[in-house]
Amino acid sequence: MSQVFRFILKLVFGLSAAVLAVGLLLVAMTVLALSLLKSLITGRKPAPLMAFARFQQFSQQGMWPGQSRQGSAKAASGQVVDVEVREIPENRRQS
Repeated sequence: MSQVFRFILKLVFGLSAAVLAVGLLLVAMTVLALSLLKSLITGRKPAPLMAFARFQQFSQQGMWPGQSRQGSAKAASGQVVDVEVREIPENRRQS
């Protein structure tokens, strides 16, 4: 008797999980379809495509928009830039 009850319980939970997964998939597809329909009506690009375009733009520019590519090319080529050392007088250190 307990095996039959266990089987029915597993069947109910399995069907519930399947219904939930299919429902979430349908909701996601409906939202996607409405988003694409809105973009067709307004003439703008869909929001997900705009987000990926921004990511692609930043990956081509580098992490910071003002950053130049030449600095990273120097570091990649293995060049070392030396810095001139100068002494700071003792009386200036205390102020």
